[in-house]
Order: sequence, then structure tokens, then C-alpha cells
Amino acid sequence: MKQTKVIAVANQKGGVGKTTTVVNLAAALARMRKTVLVIDLDPQANATSGLGLRPTPGTSLYAALTGQTFIGDVIQGTPLENVNIIPSELDLSGAELEIARQDDHLRVVRDLLEPVLTAGVYDFILIDCPPSLGILMTASLAAANGVVVAMQCEYYAMEGLQVITDVIRRLRENGANPAIHVEGILMTMYDGRTNLSEDVVQEVRKHFGKLVYKTVIPRNIRISEAPSFGQPVVEYDPSSKGAQAYVALAKEFAARAARNQQNQE
Repeated sequence: MKQTKVIAVANQKGGVGKTTTVVNLAAALARMRKTVLVIDLDPQANATSGLGLRPTPGTSLYAALTGQTFIGDVIQGTPLENVNIIPSELDLSGAELEIARQDDHLRVVRDLLEPVLTAGVYDFILIDCPPSLGILMTASLAAANGVVVAMQCEYYAMEGLQVITDVIRRLRENGANPAIHVEGILMTMYDGRTNLSEDVVQEVRKHFGKLVYKTVIPRNIRISEAPSFGQPVVEYDPSSKGAQAYVALAKEFAARAARNQQNQE
């Protein structure tokens, strides 16, 4: 029986490397013999296709959210050993309305995950949150133990970082998820040729300290190419700088998660 840790990877801003991080973190953790369930909650289904699956109607969390099926029936295997997925589909865009009709909408995702957590099959559940501050995202955060905030190395992204940390604080203070915390802040799309990237990293480290992962994810053509082949970059080109960065992140992520778990116990 494993004590599954639920991690939401979130940012209300799109195009920050959130989905790329979910896919590659899952793949890199799997190489460390960790078992991972990816939940694709973005109707664009990029995490689904990035793990080699084709979005198919009726296979997402939407069916479970609407009571049409049991959550176990929508969990699928992937080409990667130790990685399963609950895929996404376009119909998931209607989940906001379905959840809003329910009495305690913030508990919906948490309640759905309960049987999976009880089964103790996975080391980690990684939730790829939609890029918005809607009900689906907040319900996902309410179900998570921790949040990894993916943040592009640009100044406008710092404003978004403040927004997402405020949402996390409110979920904690209003009792929706008293234990939620920022698991880590991941700097993505780092361009070592520019002063801007380094300036932003240093500014974020100054404000958030050790919450910022030491690993930064570089801009890398292999990271951009890999999704078109339905593969994480750690499988597509393991020797690339992008793949090596995600392998380093997985090690740092797992070590931090273990420390946090010990501190809570």
C-alpha cells in the first residue's frame, strides 16, 4: 500500500510549460520506478496526446464527474511503464457547468479520487490543471496535497504567480483544503543567452526562496518536437538538455516530496 501524493501542476496562464512538465515529470519519475497517474483536466488534451494517446469521447474524467461511470473505468495505460492516465477530451469543457450544479463543488474531484487513494497503487497523482481560474481548477487544487507552479521566465509571469499563490492561500484559509501548500515553483523556458531569464529567476528566488526548484527547464528544440511524436522528451531524446533537466527535476521533486512527507508525520 503506497501513500499516494496528489500534486496539481497549475498556472492560470497558458503557454508556460505546465503540460510539458506534467508529461515529462511523470516519465522521469517512472524511470525512477515510481508509479504515476496523470489526470489530464485540460480540454485541449495535450497531456493525453503527449503520452501517446488519442483523445476519445467518453474516456475523460467528465464521465465520472457526471456519475456516468466509476473513476477506475477511465484510467488507461500508456506506452510508458509505471505511468497511467485519465485522458482528456473536448467534452471536459462542459465539466465546469456540471460541477457548479453540485452542492459542494470544491469537493468533487477530491471525492472522486478517494477510491484511487485508498487503493494505494500510485506514488504520485499529477493533475494537469486547465489554464484558467475556473471551478475545475479550484476543485483540482482543493483535492491536492501540494501544487507545483510552472512559471515562464518573463516578468509578466510574476504577476500570475501572485494570483495562483493567493488562490492557494484562500483555499487553505477558508477550510476547503487546510493542508494545501506550494510544493515548488518551477522556472521554465529559461534562455541562458539573455539577462532577462536570469533576472526573473533571481527575482523569484528572492521572494520565494527555497520554494523555487534549483532545476530550471531550458528552452530546447527537443522539448518542442517531442509532443508531435506522442512522447515525453525524456523518451524522445534522453540525451538532450531538455530531457536532462526534467530528469534532474524528477530527482529534486521526489526528494522534496519525501522530506515534506516526513515533516508532516
